[in-house]
Amino acid sequence: MDREYKGNSLIALPKDFTVIDVETTGWSPQWNEIIEIAALKCRNFEIVDEFSSLVQPLFPVDDFITELTGITNDMLKSAPTITEVFKKFSTFVGSDIVVAHNANYDVNFIYDNMSKSLNSIFSNDFIDTMRLSRLLHKEQSHHRLTDLCSRYGVINETAHRSLSDCHAAFKCFASMRDEITNTYSSIDELIPKQTYRKRTYLHAGDITSTSLEENPDSPFYGKVCVFTGSLEKMLRREAMQIVVNIGGSVADSVTKKTNYLILGNNDFCSSIKDGKSNKQKKAEKLKLSGQDIEIIPENVFYDMLNE
Repeated sequence: MDREYKGNSLIALPKDFTVIDVETTGWSPQWNEIIEIAALKCRNFEIVDEFSSLVQPLFPVDDFITELTGITNDMLKSAPTITEVFKKFSTFVGSDIVVAHNANYDVNFIYDNMSKSLNSIFSNDFIDTMRLSRLLHKEQSHHRLTDLCSRYGVINETAHRSLSDCHAAFKCFASMRDEITNTYSSIDELIPKQTYRKRTYLHAGDITSTSLEENPDSPFYGKVCVFTGSLEKMLRREAMQIVVNIGGSVADSVTKKTNYLILGNNDFCSSIKDGKSNKQKKAEKLKLSGQDIEIIPENVFYDMLNE
């Protein structure tokens, strides 16, 4: 889906905002579904209201998602439909700036589902606590929500459940706000002076780093990326070249060193019977074991390139 009216990713510390989180049946807004959504309305940096609901999917939840979230198919049988939930969610959030951890993931799912279920546009600007953490603590290698919780002494009682993740993200955002205001005269000091301009390489040879293109502020800088499936917007070699030129590295297989698995389209691979490549299955297993690996669809990869 072309998200022409998607909001902007902000580096800001507003007093009024809404924290959001979704749990889903997979990693792609195009093919997977939302099974839980929550939001915390905040005014003057205090929680004044909350919203939370399970969502009944069209297809069953697989074992990986149940193990990750604790959400079972039995729990979802009597849940309201996505249309019913989004009518209430849309009213609750209104035009607020939204805050989320790894925000492009949540925002893309909400944008696509709101478009399909309500024929309306989710154009709210958003703040990504993962992006903010990368800017604030460049010396740190890991910026998962669990890493932020450890850093700031936040207890996430039920990780990978939407409402609990919302409360954890809010507390971490509040801690980062205090850290920023006590350290910097303005949050503008965190905004990278260098921006990355996406390039494609139609005749790419060996994938080697070009130091002039390195971007230490990119989420892919110093990270190991693996691709699976066919990309829709560029050749895999072109995408790998971009990662390496930023200052990241690429690999052919998923290992414990892998930080990102980028999901392309596997529809044309006859050896895949259940919609998941062997790379994805291994990445999911590593994620369940607590490994610092993110599984992201192709469109989120492009969003993160432009941060």
